[in-house]
Amino acid sequence: MTTPAPVAAPNSGPGPATASQTAGPYWHLIDFPAWADLLRPDGPNAGVAGERITLAGHITDGDGAPCPDAMVEIWQAGPDGRYDGDFHGFGRCATDAAGGFRFTTLKPGPVRGQGNVFQAPHVAIAIFARGLLKQLVTRLYFAGEALNDQDPVLSAVALARRATLIAQPEEAGHWRLDIRLQGGDETVFLEV
Repeated sequence: MTTPAPVAAPNSGPGPATASQTAGPYWHLIDFPAWADLLRPDGPNAGVAGERITLAGHITDGDGAPCPDAMVEIWQAGPDGRYDGDFHGFGRCATDAAGGFRFTTLKPGPVRGQGNVFQAPHVAIAIFARGLLKQLVTRLYFAGEALNDQDPVLSAVALARRATLIAQPEEAGHWRLDIRLQGGDETVFLEV
């Protein structure tokens, strides 16, 4: 009679690497609601001149259901088109129960790109949420901007999909861009 070889106990010693995990089920949003207002009186942009705007929208999943526990981060140039000027262009906002987000900021100016080509005024957006391995990154452009037609990033997007990146005016100073994470009308996301 042979004796079976001993079997190692689970989790005893080196073994195969574990799989990467998503941000959930233990996703925890660290939210500072004041960060959604880049123009708050006690903030770093107090006194910076420019066109005051509101950026708003909803984030939905592939079925069109709202994403009520996502976090949206923005970063942008100042009204002068610079990232290193007086304007501090970072904001963060948790989505509400309907998947909505809202930022108060100054409209960014055109940004000088490679070869002295100007990029259209835009806002970079990162989305963090349960089930994402890493954040999704996209851009928000403004409808009617003359530089949209020659922006190097926007020009690289198929014409039929560009609308997913173009915020539309709702009223004076208010812009809306709804973001869909999956599906037929999925927002264009950038590889960074």
